[in-house]
Amino acid sequence: MENYKKTKIVEKPCPLPFTNLPPDIIEMKVKDGSKIRNLMGYAIGKMELDSVRQILFTGSGKAVSKTITCVEIMKRRLKELHQITKVLFRQIEEIWEPIVPEAGLDALMVKRNIPAICVLLSKDALDPQEPGYQAPGS
Repeated sequence: MENYKKTKIVEKPCPLPFTNLPPDIIEMKVKDGSKIRNLMGYAIGKMELDSVRQILFTGSGKAVSKTITCVEIMKRRLKELHQITKVLFRQIEEIWEPIVPEAGLDALMVKRNIPAICVLLSKDALDPQEPGYQAPGS
């Protein structure tokens, strides 16, 4: 790969693994560079409102651990939250071009699957038979 340079990264859209979510649900997309302080300030402020019943945290790659940290902080600050966790993979396509085009090398397309996590937190009871369900206080 020393003769190639990465020119483009295409992330395939990944459908949410949850069905029957309200259209106005707050989705916290945690990135690797996100500050936990900023994420939690916004999320806790929204969840303390009576009108907001659910919040969804998503993160992929290096942001998976930060996503879990945010969820655990939220559960500690706001008691009695029901949780459903889904783990999945997102597909990323990387395009690699040859550094020296005259060398006769072809462009490469590399497909990678990176881990991702989606965590739904709800003030209302969720289906306890759903895989990944955690009751409040467990």
